[in-house]
Amino acid sequence: MEVEKFYYDNKIVKNFLYATLVWGIVGMSVGLLLAFMFLFPNLTEGVSWLSFGRLRPLHTNAVIFAFVGNAIFAGVYYSLQRLLKARMWSNFLSKVNFWGWQLIIVSAAITLPLGITTSKEYAELEWPIDIAIALVWVAFGANMIGTILKRRQRHLYVAIWFYIATFVTVAVLHIVNSMELPVSFLKSYSAYAGVQDALVQWWYGHNAVAFFLTTPFLGLMYYFVPKAANRPVYSYKLSIVHFWSLIFIYIWAGPHHLLYSALPDWAQSLGVTFSVMLIAPSWGGMINGLLTLRGAWDKVRTSPVLKFMVVAITGYGMATFEGPMLSLKNVNAIAHFTDWIIAHVHVGALAWNGFLTFGMVYWLVPKLFKTSLWSTRMANAHFWIGTLGIIMYALPMYVAGFVQAFMWKQFNPDGTLTYGNFLETVNEILPMYWMRAIGGSLYIIGMIMLLYNIVATIRRGSKVTDELAEAAPLQRVTKKRTAKEGYHTWLERRPVKLTIYATVAILIGGMVQIIPSLIVDDYVPKITSVKPYTPLELEGRDLYIRESCNACHSQMIRPFRSEVERYGEYSKSGEYVYDHPFLWGSKRTGPDLFRVGGKYNDNWHFNHMWDPQTVSEGSIMPRYTWLIKNELDKSMTEKKMEAMVTLGVPYTEEDIANAQKLMDEQGIKIEQNLLSDPDFAKTYEADKQSAQQNGENFVDMRNREIVALIAYLQRLGTDIKVKSNEEVSSN
Repeated sequence: MEVEKFYYDNKIVKNFLYATLVWGIVGMSVGLLLAFMFLFPNLTEGVSWLSFGRLRPLHTNAVIFAFVGNAIFAGVYYSLQRLLKARMWSNFLSKVNFWGWQLIIVSAAITLPLGITTSKEYAELEWPIDIAIALVWVAFGANMIGTILKRRQRHLYVAIWFYIATFVTVAVLHIVNSMELPVSFLKSYSAYAGVQDALVQWWYGHNAVAFFLTTPFLGLMYYFVPKAANRPVYSYKLSIVHFWSLIFIYIWAGPHHLLYSALPDWAQSLGVTFSVMLIAPSWGGMINGLLTLRGAWDKVRTSPVLKFMVVAITGYGMATFEGPMLSLKNVNAIAHFTDWIIAHVHVGALAWNGFLTFGMVYWLVPKLFKTSLWSTRMANAHFWIGTLGIIMYALPMYVAGFVQAFMWKQFNPDGTLTYGNFLETVNEILPMYWMRAIGGSLYIIGMIMLLYNIVATIRRGSKVTDELAEAAPLQRVTKKRTAKEGYHTWLERRPVKLTIYATVAILIGGMVQIIPSLIVDDYVPKITSVKPYTPLELEGRDLYIRESCNACHSQMIRPFRSEVERYGEYSKSGEYVYDHPFLWGSKRTGPDLFRVGGKYNDNWHFNHMWDPQTVSEGSIMPRYTWLIKNELDKSMTEKKMEAMVTLGVPYTEEDIANAQKLMDEQGIKIEQNLLSDPDFAKTYEADKQSAQQNGENFVDMRNREIVALIAYLQRLGTDIKVKSNEEVSSN
């Protein structure tokens, strides 16, 4: 039989590995800075682009899409070529994938600190970058599919099934969730509103974890664990069950992020049901991975590569047991909005994604550079330091979550909240935040050790060159199943059909959940008293989004006695119909703000932004002094309102024409309220006179950003009138 010679493209793998290491250090460094900002709120005082709200989405995007994303591409490009016995289909598309992805990451690193964000979790990047992501992802998928079609290996190995499902599902998730209406080059509004937006976002958000942080890494596990252990996969049949059940069930689980929210009960119940079912395929994959190492445990004791992979697979098992458990309503009632979720997320991220990446890097680099690892001892030290870092990060966060939940829900015998002041909880968990910062420090020290070890390995190795290989060309055979051929074995040599089946499997759940929210008129009951935001409130809401206030504050009061007592009447779905995007939040570092309107006067809000610690002793909120100094940009207000009209918000032509006048009127009222404080008025007048004497431009308070933000905060939760107990009893 004729044998063909060809070359594997190792240079593209090398480039993605370099990017993985660089962006890993960057993303984790930002995360460590954020951990210390919980302890020192004003660590970056006065620098708006280094504020917590601006850096938090930068951290998540850098770790997920830069560190993990580049690791995925490195592993896929290496393994795919060898599993298919073929060079990547297009060198050009490989380069587009690499440089396009790095450009996207740099764009995120610039725009997010500048406050250019959609606020949607794991999808904060604005519409031009979303388009770029879609184009680069298509380039990656086309290159992968082209390579599959020109393969020399007839059957597709299990890892490739997961790569295909990853490409198809991430494309669908990204496109559907990124439906937005541009207002300007770097500003857009979500096409969905309120409850619909929340459902679509968490269908995306949960499945971004599923199909970006899980399925591609399962593919990498199925390739690199057997390679590193020099053992076959434990069970081929289990891998089939694992793959198809996982991709079908996973896509349904998104609503478990919205339990006890304003989302309709049937959607919540679907999310719970499929989340509980998810434990079976997830643990099937974990078992398949761990049992692949049977007979190789002596090697595990000496190999840092296998040590990292064992802990990674174990971390995957822990996270995928905890996820279904957290989706149970009685557990979710305790855990949601607390640091328990932070612990859960980081067990998956640090152990599963981080450690599997580290193991892959330690295995790949010596092979690419034709040398041995510079220091096995240092790699082993990295393993133990990293493991200790995970433990010291996660355990305190679990404790913090339990403390938060129980303190928030505790009542006195007379029916009042035992801890009525939210800050009592914050102060109680500060020691746990110290432990988290120490754990994070250990983890990043391990990452630095990895970088040093890899650089030393590269320096003593040889230049990366394309690797010569040879294989027989693929022989054409009948498309029909043979008598002795199993159905799945037949399917594995039909990549197009396999891709279509995988696409159908992931589309069913999304369609069942999302389509009713878009076409059923009474999906969200109407509340006639709910009106659109005024022009100034709309601008204030955009400032709230710019500063990512929703990263620390929720706007969703759940129907629990403790929450209603603390915050006010529970949230109704009809109250969010004009919210593009929704801002329900997923973490309560600070209290819920949905009923904050009218709770405090304008001066309180002003002082709270100027110096939170003087208003709320013990607060860990940083100062937002630039909001008080900056002039509000009103040049886009009319365009924003016109965009909202396109999205179904009932602004009239008169409303839009009078936008500037309406903003002035509302701004003047807030300015007058602020000036009613003699101390404030004295300081304000002194600043005004000083500016005039020095020939400097003085911005009236009514035209500053803080006034717009105050207008928005004072509006929150005031659209419905809640009857008091006295009114109820009198009726």
